[in-house]
Amino acid sequence: MDRKEELKQQILQLTREYYNEVHKTSKVFEPGKSFVNYGGRYFNDEEMVNLVDSSLDFWLTAGPWAHKFETRLAKWLGVKHCALTNSGSSANLLAFYALTSPKLGDRRIKKGDEVITVACGFPTTVTPIIQYGAVPVFVDITIPEYDMDVTRLEEAFSDKTKAVMIAHSLGNPFNLEAVKAFCDRHGLWLVEDNCDALGSEYTIDGVTKKTGTWGHIGTSSFYPPHHMTMGEGGAVYTDDSELDKIVRSFRDWGRDCWCMGGVDNTCKCRFTGKFGELPAGYDHKYVYSHFGFNLKVTDMQAAIGCAQLEKLDYIVESRRRNFKILREGLEGTEGLILPEPMKNSNPSWFGFLMSVKPDAGFTRNQFSEYLESKRIQTRNLFAGNLVKHPAFDEMRVTGEGFRIVGELKNTDFVMTNTFWIGVYPGMTEEMLQYMISTIKEFVASHK
Repeated sequence: MDRKEELKQQILQLTREYYNEVHKTSKVFEPGKSFVNYGGRYFNDEEMVNLVDSSLDFWLTAGPWAHKFETRLAKWLGVKHCALTNSGSSANLLAFYALTSPKLGDRRIKKGDEVITVACGFPTTVTPIIQYGAVPVFVDITIPEYDMDVTRLEEAFSDKTKAVMIAHSLGNPFNLEAVKAFCDRHGLWLVEDNCDALGSEYTIDGVTKKTGTWGHIGTSSFYPPHHMTMGEGGAVYTDDSELDKIVRSFRDWGRDCWCMGGVDNTCKCRFTGKFGELPAGYDHKYVYSHFGFNLKVTDMQAAIGCAQLEKLDYIVESRRRNFKILREGLEGTEGLILPEPMKNSNPSWFGFLMSVKPDAGFTRNQFSEYLESKRIQTRNLFAGNLVKHPAFDEMRVTGEGFRIVGELKNTDFVMTNTFWIGVYPGMTEEMLQYMISTIKEFVASHK
């Protein structure tokens, strides 16, 4: 072992010892005193070792670790291509903008075209549509699945419709069979925002696949509360090689060249091509086919992700187990609507949703405030009804820039009556039982 490798192994061993000293120690759970987070980082010494290992290489920008992660996640998902990016929101931005590429011909999304989606969810599923100048068409959801009401799809369709872009709500897959059939029937793009559902599964005609892989493009987020984390990070994945190339172009400044960073002339046309009105042989590394961004990750983030991937199967099963404990423990609790998985699905849950019935005798805010006072963290279902937010103030006044199909009755109900608690792998049996007993105590006190 040479001196360089010897030093590296010493540093990595010290990193493991530091983890054991600082991060591994777990405090005893004290009901009512210890905080029960809705989510958080789930990691051990492997993530820290990978992080330090990659930092010693000092590659900094996306490099070998990023390539390793992309290859491994694609294999885990069962798709051909995966492009790593700096957040789930950026993943949605890239997924949508890829569909605006002139390279797609008549199928490209143009300004003024419509994209069917829902208003009940996280804003960055919808934001890219509006930022580009396309028109989101909002359809209501169903309760207790909290996913798109597919019976309104045909009503939402118009001669301007080009795509459907929706999320699997808090890990519960939307009705992929109906949505995919609708998209196939009308020749529409299907983008699955899979940021809250990594590891969820859905079955169509006896074939089971992971969510995010049924549509044309899927996206993931690796923000700390999500199923796996890089701190910040996201991914766009697809089986379509052309779409993958376009996604990478938009991610990497809009360049036409697909050579990996630090590698020259993989494309075999660096000084031999003719592009646009540029002179023949113009350096392909500096040819731009899209108005793109710079949305890459660092190799250090990717190194963390590689360690997280090793835990992903366990993380998914833990979330399912924790959800089941809460669901069974709260079965029959008066005043509450408990969540139900979508038919033909096996969710990888992001959280445990509850809705307060109108005649419950208490409000959502009273309920969540009580739980927070008992050190149980709660979250609303993100935007509730996105159209009601200040970002839409000007658009509501003009009535332009978006379209609503029918009434968003259930969406408004969620905005007022729904919230969720966590199921992440850091939950212990004591924490889960404490949440169950605290919820039952609150409900019983309002009979």
